[in-house]
Amino acid sequence: PADDPEAWAWNPEHAWVFDKLRLALSQGVEAAPHGLAPQRFPVFSKPIFNFGGLGAGTRTLVDAADYARHATPGHMWMELLAGPHISTDFAVVDGVVAWTRHATGQPTTDGMFDYWTVHAGANVELERRLVAWIAANLAGYTGMLNAETIGGTIIDAHLRFADQWPDLYGSGWVEALVALYTDRAWTFREPPRRDGYSLALFMPNGRRYRTPPTALVDEVRGMPGVSSVQITFYEEKA
Repeated sequence: PADDPEAWAWNPEHAWVFDKLRLALSQGVEAAPHGLAPQRFPVFSKPIFNFGGLGAGTRTLVDAADYARHATPGHMWMELLAGPHISTDFAVVDGVVAWTRHATGQPTTDGMFDYWTVHAGANVELERRLVAWIAANLAGYTGMLNAETIGGTIIDAHLRFADQWPDLYGSGWVEALVALYTDRAWTFREPPRRDGYSLALFMPNGRRYRTPPTALVDEVRGMPGVSSVQITFYEEKA
């Protein structure tokens, strides 16, 4: 699966990880659905599921009046976390982590990121915590897992990988990804790691855009250090 809907459909036993309230509670994080008011503030508010509107309506609630003003069916609150915001991809075989890679985003405004750094290095403490959580909560699962964390706590999980940068994971990774699903085994012979970068080009909403000419895409792809170009919109769709 490269997106959440098929990941949900193909993994009924483990699809509960898309439930952010249950995800928080599985880690001992103080959280509840709107309608059960928090006893202390500030808290972070967001949709329990984000298949349709992504993170629409997420905000920090600073006091009881703020909570009353923004109480929304289908949303939840959780304790406000602090620390590094990291996206981690895992290859998991029967609930056991076989491979890990971390990425961090450089934020801009409105929840967007200017670029992502796919790190060559490990994060030993974070990996220790997440490997233990996966072993305790995803027994029997084989496939990719993406987890977003703040300060080591998972805030979002997906039964897939971050599909923006598989080429940055090294030669042979995509073949190992296919084998993970066909053979239920992880066979990646990883070359020496390098830091990689994923640069997102955000454009204003409400305009119609044309797919760049093939010659221009080829020119950019041929620039030193550029490994791929992704066109993530369709001309016929708003």
